[in-house]
Amino acid sequence: MESYKQEFIGFMVESGVLKFGEFTLKSGRKSPFFMNAGAYVTGTQLRRLGEYYARAIHDNYGLDFDVLFGPAYKGIPLSVATTMAISELYGKDVRYCSNRKEAKDHGDTGILLGSKLKDGDRVVIIEDVTTSGKSIEETFPILKAQADVEIKGLMVSLNRMEVGKGGKVSALEEIRETYGFPANAIVTMAEVTEYLYNKPYKGEIIIDGKQKAAIDAYYETYGVHGR
Repeated sequence: MESYKQEFIGFMVESGVLKFGEFTLKSGRKSPFFMNAGAYVTGTQLRRLGEYYARAIHDNYGLDFDVLFGPAYKGIPLSVATTMAISELYGKDVRYCSNRKEAKDHGDTGILLGSKLKDGDRVVIIEDVTTSGKSIEETFPILKAQADVEIKGLMVSLNRMEVGKGGKVSALEEIRETYGFPANAIVTMAEVTEYLYNKPYKGEIIIDGKQKAAIDAYYETYGVHGR
């Protein structure tokens, strides 16, 4: 596993973004882990987060694209932080763009924040996490309504590795099958578990035997393996 992925796993834990225990998700599923990207609240955290996204985008999609699109609302700070990190790390200027929940009818009118989109733009979409793919259902038509853009791919921070709405493959794989562009994550839940299981992280065992058993049981029910 790349060193920046290991650092990112620790960063999620330190920031209180990735927690282990018993959580009820929006879907009603009882999950032994929970991720809340809203817990990134400081300038230092956002700077580091942007750097991790930038490295993952570089590794998966290269830098041959024009616009980084972050769907409202959580995608707005993600797209800003990551465009800054791409500039800092790689010397490449890409534009950031996000959508408003409601179109503005005065001043800077329209549905978009940041850069406007134009025909031929190559776009990477950035989100925190995708469980069902619902946000892409909303985002894809918005992008296509603005201009004839080429979507290079989607980048999220954590692949939960759960079956999507179809019940056969993961939500990220469903996005690939439905929309025809790749979807990747900085890290997968399998990588998180492998890195943290029974290994002291800053003097604490984050995933012990009991927690690992709960994670394994969860994936027996909701995981993509064996489906």
